[in-house]
Amino acid sequence: MKTARHLLSRTLLIGTALALAGCQSAMPETRVTRFHLGQPIAPGEVAVEPRDPTLAKDLEFQSYARIVQGELARVGFGLAPDLPRSELVAVTEVRRSWRPAGSAGGSSVSIGLGTGSGGGWHGGTSVGVGGAVSFPIGKPKQRMDVLTQLSVQLKRRSEGTVIWEGRAESAVRDGTPAASPEAAVARLAAALFQGFPGRSGETITVK
Repeated sequence: MKTARHLLSRTLLIGTALALAGCQSAMPETRVTRFHLGQPIAPGEVAVEPRDPTLAKDLEFQSYARIVQGELARVGFGLAPDLPRSELVAVTEVRRSWRPAGSAGGSSVSIGLGTGSGGGWHGGTSVGVGGAVSFPIGKPKQRMDVLTQLSVQLKRRSEGTVIWEGRAESAVRDGTPAASPEAAVARLAAALFQGFPGRSGETITVK
């Protein structure tokens, strides 16, 4: 009897350890790249605005803006009380694209929030958020990954100088809790501002 109980306990412990290991390995990796002028960035009051000005009142963008504001506050920035007149602006863009699971590249269907011209990170084709969009297209039974990208530029409004710029991206299995837009953006924002301002030109992986 003791032997049977011992074996059962041992089996349960092994199963729990494997389950925990599986959860840890399932945590998505986030790739982060940042650029700045190599000079100290004095925290101040900042407004978070979309790259596409027409999305300023978009509810989805506003939810992302609150996430970015929270991370900026964590590194010492305050929310400007008069947004149109703030000297510092955090120009924010979120892009999401779908691709076959396990694929490192290739074609994908993308949808962008706050997209616009300018900068090597913002090329490609995207459409504004809104309306009903179904993914994936053409292969409903195919397992898909969703790639989420968050980019933020800190600019001086008066002169338009970009003093800091960063991008974070990660891919997770579509349909999982980690793939929801707000969860993905929250994870990316935390990684993006980790150790702010970071080393310019260096790409790091955050687990």
